[in-house]
Amino acid sequence: VQLVESGGGLVQPGGSLRLSCAASGSILSINRMGWYRQAPGKQRELVAQLSSGRSSIYTDSVKGRFTISRDNDKNTAYLQMNSLKSEDTAVYYCNVDGFELPSRPFGSWGQGTQVTVSS
Repeated sequence: VQLVESGGGLVQPGGSLRLSCAASGSILSINRMGWYRQAPGKQRELVAQLSSGRSSIYTDSVKGRFTISRDNDKNTAYLQMNSLKSEDTAVYYCNVDGFELPSRPFGSWGQGTQVTVSS
């Protein structure tokens, strides 16, 4: 299963961006769709995750500012990021798990998209 991310870029503090992650391949079902980020010199961290049952989790630093959503018909996840701060600057990675044909589990990572928050 391949993931293609888009939507990163340069934005001023207080601005907004929306990331997209489209999954393709022999997908049978998708369980969790999530976004991670990695800033220079730091470990990769979970930003937000959405399960097939629609339960979501967010890291504390983005609660109230970021919203994760998914379109199951398009196998696509989104991350709406509002009120961006300089500390949100990182490479953002999409992560998806589920089952692919004939019936084996998969876990895939996207290539990463750079988000830079700076004036």
